[in-house]
Amino acid sequence: MSRTASDEGLQDFLRPGLLVNDIPALFGLRKARELLRAFSTLFHGGEDAVMVRLLILRTIGERGAAPDWSPQELREHFAYIDGTKLDTVLFRLRDNSLLTWDGETQRYRVSPVGRQALSALSLLLQFQGEGDELAYVTSQIAAGEATGRVGSEDLQHLLSRLNELRDDFDRAVLSGSEHRIRAAAATLKSVWRWVEKGTAVVRMIAQDTELDPATHRVAQQIGRAQSAMLRQASVFQRALNQLDRHRVHLGGSGLSSSDVNQWLRSLDAERLAALAADVLAQRLAPAFVLGDIALDVADYELLERERESSVVETLPDACGAPEQETAPIASNDYALAQEWQAQLAALPAAATLASLVPGDDFAASAYRLSLLGLLGDPGADAREGPLAELARLPLRLRLSGELQAVAGGEVGWISAGSLAPLDDEPEPQETAAKAPVRRRGKEKNA
Repeated sequence: MSRTASDEGLQDFLRPGLLVNDIPALFGLRKARELLRAFSTLFHGGEDAVMVRLLILRTIGERGAAPDWSPQELREHFAYIDGTKLDTVLFRLRDNSLLTWDGETQRYRVSPVGRQALSALSLLLQFQGEGDELAYVTSQIAAGEATGRVGSEDLQHLLSRLNELRDDFDRAVLSGSEHRIRAAAATLKSVWRWVEKGTAVVRMIAQDTELDPATHRVAQQIGRAQSAMLRQASVFQRALNQLDRHRVHLGGSGLSSSDVNQWLRSLDAERLAALAADVLAQRLAPAFVLGDIALDVADYELLERERESSVVETLPDACGAPEQETAPIASNDYALAQEWQAQLAALPAAATLASLVPGDDFAASAYRLSLLGLLGDPGADAREGPLAELARLPLRLRLSGELQAVAGGEVGWISAGSLAPLDDEPEPQETAAKAPVRRRGKEKNA
């Protein structure tokens, strides 16, 4: 078919007022007319005829050492095919430029266009398993990257397939079906290797500075889609662990509800119907009863009535309010401070801290020493309580800044100083502050 005749055929598919040249998407297809015509020749007609054409063309192209075939060699090699039909197929392949005929040598050979078609078909036939559609697209991109011809269309195909798989995986997890989750996990496992290879190829493409910005953007989108898919493995594992926690085991038989479900799925419709033959009962469906009203009545009789009868609505017996003369008030224990205040109030003359402070244990000794810091507090006159009384005692605390050994009260060392009544002769004023007390073996401040 000539280019003009083909354009006229395309024109019939367009709306009035539009021309074939106005459709940019048709440019690439119109440019590849010869290659498309080759595929049209191969795949036109019924399935049986297509398979015979492919068989003959692939066989002719597989002999790399001697690519030329004479008619006699073809008849001998394809002796299992009817001679007339063999000639018809050869003529069709030759007439549509898939085979070339050399008049000088009187031999057939595969044309360049036919070689392209065979190469594309050979690569396609290598990927026929589950998940291999992603492998085929990835291989196309890898080949394009190796030859420096990365097509944006191939990248879009890969991005579309990754998004489709991710959507299928998400819907499998949301369904909560163990069967769908395990099937999706198996699909992910089958395409995992190709996702990793695709990640490596896309990384190389993204580093190519000669590509256009649109292709770079598609490559980045593919990278994000691949990262999201790689995270699906942990999502599937969490979903399966949750299903395991809710699985019902059938006694001590070792069987679970998942095993029964899987067994039922393996049965055909006839065996399932046979299992349910004597299990399902036919119920009466009177036409004069409205289904929604009957359901409301049944819900009340079976649930709400029983719930109402079990609810206790009687009031408790009357009783008087509890009486208490005084409300409980939390009190602080000032016994140790009062004892220390009484001892200091009876102090007849000046005494050293080493002789006064040590008590029964280290805690009591440190507490007694810390209370001495209250002596002479000017605000004690306006307060009441044991601590205020201790602060108002007419005593003066003097510290020398040195340490003195002590042999009691779990105290090893104490700041050297004295405590004397105010009537005694005044001495140079020392700093009245909290002094350190050392426990035997290590220092500890009070």
